[in-house]
Amino acid sequence: MDRIIKITISLFIIILVSFVALVGYTGYIDHAYRSSLSSSYSYTCTITTDSPLTNVTFFLPVPADPNGNSPVIAQLSSHQITGVPDTWTTDLYETGKATLVKITIPSLVPPSGTTTKNPYSITLSTNVTSKGIIDTMNPVEKSPMFRPVQELKPTDCKDSATTASGGQCYTYLTSLYAKYEADPNAAVTFRSSLTGKNSWTIFDPRTNEYRTSVYLLMFGEQKGWTPLAGYLEKGIGSYDAPALDE
Repeated sequence: MDRIIKITISLFIIILVSFVALVGYTGYIDHAYRSSLSSSYSYTCTITTDSPLTNVTFFLPVPADPNGNSPVIAQLSSHQITGVPDTWTTDLYETGKATLVKITIPSLVPPSGTTTKNPYSITLSTNVTSKGIIDTMNPVEKSPMFRPVQELKPTDCKDSATTASGGQCYTYLTSLYAKYEADPNAAVTFRSSLTGKNSWTIFDPRTNEYRTSVYLLMFGEQKGWTPLAGYLEKGIGSYDAPALDE
């Protein structure tokens, strides 16, 4: 009888110790994740030209989620975007389908030495901390994108590292408005990109992210809306983090 009691007590102690260890481990994992978790957006917008442009007006897409919330609206409104020249005027517009920034420029004159092979570029950029976790797996449905997102189609990833990390890639179309006077041979390019990234540390650093970009090459004078080629990489990185109770 004593032997049975001893075995029972030993088993109870083992179970209790295992339970306490599991609770402690789970608590550590949860605390490490919560205390180290950070989410941020990185945004760039580049306009390049090899010739002078005059009477310039752009309506450029600003990344926003389906509800119109954008991580860069506050910076645009307060003129805190790095790289905006003093001669540029920026105004925000919400159309219901897209968030746009109107840029007006009296003239955009490249410096001496600008050529087709060595064009003049102006880059606007900002990094913004997100108040909440970014949905990097379903950005089209839940996170900022260059909208409207049209003709979304799966495609091969340009970077093999994206595929290796489990990411998926897509092409899509959106649009911009451009109006300016220029030489018929003038080449103007527009590029813009957004990266949404979550970072945390549980024993080792971990991240997940999505990246989206748009691109357009234009020649000569412009006056009207033009399709923009979009590219999306989503679901890049680690997704084994514990779920948080919001």
